[in-house]
Amino acid sequence: MPASSADREQPVVIETLGPTAQGFSFALEKYQGRLQLRALHRPDYGPIYADWLSREMRDRTLAGRNQLLARAIGLKKKQNLEVLDCTGGLGRDGFILAALGAEVLMTERQPFIFELLHDAHQRALTSASSMASAQRLEVRLCDAIDVIHLRRWDAIYLDPMFGNKGRTALPQKEMQVLQDLAEGPEDAAHLLQTSISSGASRVVVKRSLTAQYLNGLKPTLEFRGTKTRFDVYLNT
Repeated sequence: MPASSADREQPVVIETLGPTAQGFSFALEKYQGRLQLRALHRPDYGPIYADWLSREMRDRTLAGRNQLLARAIGLKKKQNLEVLDCTGGLGRDGFILAALGAEVLMTERQPFIFELLHDAHQRALTSASSMASAQRLEVRLCDAIDVIHLRRWDAIYLDPMFGNKGRTALPQKEMQVLQDLAEGPEDAAHLLQTSISSGASRVVVKRSLTAQYLNGLKPTLEFRGTKTRFDVYLNT
């Protein structure tokens, strides 16, 4: 049986990066209508990409504002909160917050990761099922420190990529690729202190269940799940 056009399609390299100081190399590719990132120094890894239209994301949205993330941010009591997502990753949590009614600014300082987020955002804007959610979200290429003081945020959200010593398993492959691309930890402790001093109503830090408090700072509230907890610092 002849191969279909989809089977014959090959990724098209848009841009490459590396080798970096640590010997890492990456390729940003276009494939089947989306952008994806391939870690060339990890040939056994498949490409990673941001996908906000998956069944998993629909299920998380349907779980509503009673889920831990929404409760930690404060969405259970009020929908139209202004939220700054300082550590977007692949954008899943930020998009869920927008889908549950928040106005979200998601920042990313690494250009390749930003391109993945921008691509996911554009695809969400053209999907009838996710358009309204995507319109409540902005993705910006910048350092979060540069926008923390733009306004008095209802909530600032941090999900540090590094320093989460409580992990019970190795990072997922996509997390490993993101860590390789970042080439060193962000200053999460400084980001936490800056967020708290900004006057935001609350600052929320996502941690693994057994991880120490970020910067040793005990939160006002904790929302604990089976593997993850959300440490909430309230400004009263």
